[in-house]
Amino acid sequence: MSQESEHGKWTVSSSDESTEENDDAEKPSTSSLSLSGHGKTSGSQYPCSEGRKVGQKRKASPVKFSDKIFSTEISPAKIQRTSQEGLGWCLSSSDEEPVSEGQPKHAQKEAVKEEKFSAPKKQPSHRCEDNELPVSQKPEKHYKVASEGQDTWDLLNGGNPFRFFVTKVKGIKSKYNSGALHIKDILSPLFGTLVSSAQFNYCIDVEWLIRQYPQEFRKKPLLIVHGEKRESKAELHAQAHPYENVRLCQAKLDIAFGTHHTKMMLLLYEEGLRVVIHTSNLIDADWDQKTQGIWLSPLYPRLPHGTTGSAGESVTNFKSDLMLYLMTYNSPTLKEWADIIQEHDLSETRVYLLGSTPGRYQGNQKEKWGHLRLRKLLKEYTSPIPAQESWPVIGQFSSIGSMGADQSKWLCSEFQESLVTLGSSVKTLAKPDIPIHLIYPTVDNVRQSLEGYPAGGSLPYSIQTAQKQLWLHSYFHKWSAETSGRSHAMPHIKTYMRPSPDFQKIAWFLVTSANLSKAAWGALEKNGTQLMIRSYELGVLFLPSAFGLDTGYFHVKKKMFSGSNEPVTSFPVPYDLPPEQYGSKDRPWIWNIPYTKAPDTHGNMWVPS
Repeated sequence: MSQESEHGKWTVSSSDESTEENDDAEKPSTSSLSLSGHGKTSGSQYPCSEGRKVGQKRKASPVKFSDKIFSTEISPAKIQRTSQEGLGWCLSSSDEEPVSEGQPKHAQKEAVKEEKFSAPKKQPSHRCEDNELPVSQKPEKHYKVASEGQDTWDLLNGGNPFRFFVTKVKGIKSKYNSGALHIKDILSPLFGTLVSSAQFNYCIDVEWLIRQYPQEFRKKPLLIVHGEKRESKAELHAQAHPYENVRLCQAKLDIAFGTHHTKMMLLLYEEGLRVVIHTSNLIDADWDQKTQGIWLSPLYPRLPHGTTGSAGESVTNFKSDLMLYLMTYNSPTLKEWADIIQEHDLSETRVYLLGSTPGRYQGNQKEKWGHLRLRKLLKEYTSPIPAQESWPVIGQFSSIGSMGADQSKWLCSEFQESLVTLGSSVKTLAKPDIPIHLIYPTVDNVRQSLEGYPAGGSLPYSIQTAQKQLWLHSYFHKWSAETSGRSHAMPHIKTYMRPSPDFQKIAWFLVTSANLSKAAWGALEKNGTQLMIRSYELGVLFLPSAFGLDTGYFHVKKKMFSGSNEPVTSFPVPYDLPPEQYGSKDRPWIWNIPYTKAPDTHGNMWVPS
């Protein structure tokens, strides 16, 4: 079948093409976004990227479907103009951020700094009237949060030994939200009496974030760790200026096209400490109608005064790995948080930390980050499985970088070699016959979603990247999540796993901020002696051995929210297995081309201009 019939006909001018390194680059918008949706203007404003900006624009100002007006697709010339006008691949879930053309080299190297606010010369001019209200008086979306009437202890402990959750989704059956969490649940006083907190993220709406904290915690010290630069950084400062309790910490991004993509919360309580690693941006849309993942740590108690050394370490070395990750920021404020972690007992942790930090790593250092970190963990803490060459690998993500001219350039070479590692007794090589299933939404997945086409603003696969790697699409599988009631809640979660041939077991499971890109996972250079990573990423790896299982695998839970009739050690994979491969008429969602032949669930079309 021809590429044109299988993947659609895409036309871009030569001026739209970029080097391979830049194909999956993310160009953040230099203007802030005044959000509106569901007929109500929120008044929130924050630095955002073009893809999400277009999605919110189409939500606020939809283009209604009309057979008469749009009887054919918009012309290729229109597509070319769209790309040339700056609507390149960019989204909060993307992995790369290009440096502006003409930017002095010295400006590209910005050290981490704790930023003091100065009053902006001019307050943002396009906030809505609602923004004049005190935070406590603003209308808020009402989600059912944890309360005394809910068995919170069972939710956090007895009923979920993996402590892995999905976020609540508006518009689905309540039974599918019974074991899910909203950010207001996570920040609830029932989880601890907050003393201070740190929020690590990519896309941040400060005003919205403050409103997610309970009233009694809204003036507690809050550190926001971000990667914004230049105009976007100024916008973030303007957002944070009204809040005396908020401090900003800028992550250094010395390598071009990198982003601060990590999503983590550090919550210090009077009762102890909690760590939350998740996949959601700190904006309303990411906690509304998307599928997101959360790992919520136990409540870590404070160690006795004077305790030193490795006290409070877990069998997974989570404590030392988290402290190492924080120290890579080279920030005095994050050194203080590392000291706080040192003072607590993290021994109950059963997951492994898997992070990426920007840099060029050689020797033993390169095994501490990215896909080589995953390879090392799988080699040391898993065991070979009989006929493991027939166990496929699954990657599920919301953004795609440039994979190169063919699968041998990265996907089916160094990356696959890391994913297929199991134990150290048998030398593991990347084998072409080990199936790779990549889950990424189709155009129809997006069209039929709860949000409709605007959901595609969070799935930034660009035409410029896609047309250069049509070979990749043969690996693609549809999004389907009947097991969690989230087939129509588009995924912003990112997961990777190694299932059995019958998909009833998994050898491991990873939830992470890392999409399918070399910027996130790293790429080997200099004949394999150096690993180059562009972005900050963070995730947690679930291995059977850390949960007392000597079988080498978890059973897959048949229904994510089923009752107690399944073993407690069955893992709650949040989407359907086995995944269904794209049909001949299915096409991957590409955000920066129009879709006008069929309406979405709100009767609208997608015109990204």
